[in-house]
Amino acid sequence: MKIVIAPDSFKGSLTALEVANSIEEGLLKYNKDFIIEKIPMADGGEGTVESLVSLTNGEIITVEVKDPLLREIKGFYGMLGDKETAVIEMAAASGLPLLKESEKNPLVTSSYGTGQLIRDALDRGCKNFIIGIGGSATNDGGTGMLKALGAKFLNKDNKEISDGAAELNQLYKIDMTNFDERIFECDIKVACDVQNPLCGENGASFIFGPQKGADEAMMKVLDDNLCHYGKILENTFNLEVINVPGAGAAGGMGAALIAVVKAKLQRGIDIIIRESKLSEKLEEADLVFTGEGRIDYQTKFGKTPFGVASEANKKNIPVIALAGGIGEGTDTLYELGFDGIFSIVDKPMTLDESIKNCSVLVKEAAFRIINLYMSHERKK
Repeated sequence: MKIVIAPDSFKGSLTALEVANSIEEGLLKYNKDFIIEKIPMADGGEGTVESLVSLTNGEIITVEVKDPLLREIKGFYGMLGDKETAVIEMAAASGLPLLKESEKNPLVTSSYGTGQLIRDALDRGCKNFIIGIGGSATNDGGTGMLKALGAKFLNKDNKEISDGAAELNQLYKIDMTNFDERIFECDIKVACDVQNPLCGENGASFIFGPQKGADEAMMKVLDDNLCHYGKILENTFNLEVINVPGAGAAGGMGAALIAVVKAKLQRGIDIIIRESKLSEKLEEADLVFTGEGRIDYQTKFGKTPFGVASEANKKNIPVIALAGGIGEGTDTLYELGFDGIFSIVDKPMTLDESIKNCSVLVKEAAFRIINLYMSHERKK
């Protein structure tokens, strides 16, 4: 019997590979002869680098970069086994987790460090990029990233505007004279799961500004500045971008990647499914296990378990999902390829207890479920 194990991480507790290992332990506890295929997954956000590096026997590259407040930190990205593909999580250099609550200020935070990661990968010979742009702390329209690659953002006096979003309204010209043209020879895929435009009530500033530290007054300033910046982008690169779905992702990073480097924005899970060769690995599988920290109605909007279930459903393979918590709306998932959704929690416990014991809880849940499944199979 072949069983494919393709979970996301249980964030704050186990990586995707650790979840897969724990599920495997539970299954082999029942029957050591199971054929197990482990595929640690992600949806383009946190854990994407680790998952794809693990799947391709690649390596994690550590780099000195600037954080959102331009302080020196150690960032990282993944180089896949082909030595030509870099996987970058924007959050590793320009993410909210790098800031204290009191430090959040999207008027000043910069995406410069993300550009440094890209530049380092170019220096190492990478020709293909997968860039996850979730979890950013910035609202600078990707200008910091472009600065790290050699672009200059000038006002009417031909002086560079400050880092961050505060002076985007003073932008007059984008100078690409010293821009690193190697990137134009690369294939760039961007993992982006939002459809927000650059500006307006559904744009980057109003939708994502509050979580980055913006109040109502600041959101208005940020939006006005991004709109001005968007018009300069469109005029400079002769490409409509302001209203393109996804342009507002990561504080406007989507717009910069679309306009300047002609990147393709795609659902994160679709990129990971393709890069992991999930469809091929599902061939001749009898059962699939997937999961993530929490499963609810939002799972169907491009989360890892939904992507896995969708692929398995094409091949008529039953799918079981494990989760730390099960929220509202999961009943709709049974119509979308899921055959069973189970919580790993086996008794009343605190969140801290479940996190501390997550590995054992996953293992034992997998053991109980496979007992039930195999018992049913025997009685057919």
